[in-house]
Amino acid sequence: MSSYDPAALECLAAIVEEGGFERAAQRLHITQSAVSQRLRALESQVGSVLIVRSRPLKATPAGQLLLKHCQQLRLLRADLERDLRDLTPGSAGGLREDERIALAINADSIATWAPDALQPLVQDGLPLEVIADDQDFTPEWLRSGQVLGCVTTLAQALRGCKVLPLGAMRYVAVAAPDYAQAHLPQGLTAHNFHRVPFLSYNRKDDMQAEFVARCFGLPRVALGHIYLPSSEGQVRAVRAGWGVGVVPELLARSALAQGELVNLAPAFALPIALYWHCWNLQSALLDALTGALTAHAAQVLDAA
Repeated sequence: MSSYDPAALECLAAIVEEGGFERAAQRLHITQSAVSQRLRALESQVGSVLIVRSRPLKATPAGQLLLKHCQQLRLLRADLERDLRDLTPGSAGGLREDERIALAINADSIATWAPDALQPLVQDGLPLEVIADDQDFTPEWLRSGQVLGCVTTLAQALRGCKVLPLGAMRYVAVAAPDYAQAHLPQGLTAHNFHRVPFLSYNRKDDMQAEFVARCFGLPRVALGHIYLPSSEGQVRAVRAGWGVGVVPELLARSALAQGELVNLAPAFALPIALYWHCWNLQSALLDALTGALTAHAAQVLDAA
């Protein structure tokens, strides 16, 4: 079995994670020529192209396998550092900045419960990288080998991974009081939802259409959108009167209680079940991440 140079593997990871050769060189503190040489040597050893020179750069299937291997090596080193610290508490060490432990988490979880769940591990020195994406698309980061775990709506375990339920996040439709009075005085109904714009994270986000369709029993709906890729930013925009937001009740709870937002469909909330996927590996760090996320989610999310 071939043994791959860890420096070359980290070089491959840096190219993909940073999105280019120049930024990879800056992160690794080597020349761009050295980055290219390490990649060529790795491709020669594997016998396959590892990077598609597209915009953005992306890994080939062979490159994805090596990215996953690189993440696993980072995980093993992180486990070793934790064990060494337990044996010799005064010892220095830890993963380097370019050896971050990466997770993909949906933006609404990042805006609500996930940071509190991860806080003890970060305080313990874990060099964490959290990648935000729509909850339906975070598994792609895991499939590509760029992260070791993800929070997603996918219930079925990915190949080589294990899956655990986290609970359901409840979504509510909200607007500023003045906006609601002017545009939706009777609240959100099956006859007026098309008159107002809905705040959406990006063009992949179909939460708003799902909410309206399920709320009113409609097979299909078409909405007007304002795209704003920030969960907290959407709440601020809704409070400023941009339109209607379908947001986590956790995120809107305080503003609703203070009368800064109104619930446009108080009889309905959309539950979205969330799951934690991670590689099926024996790892103290991975177990700690899994335990932290599942335990905290159980406290703040509804039972799925």
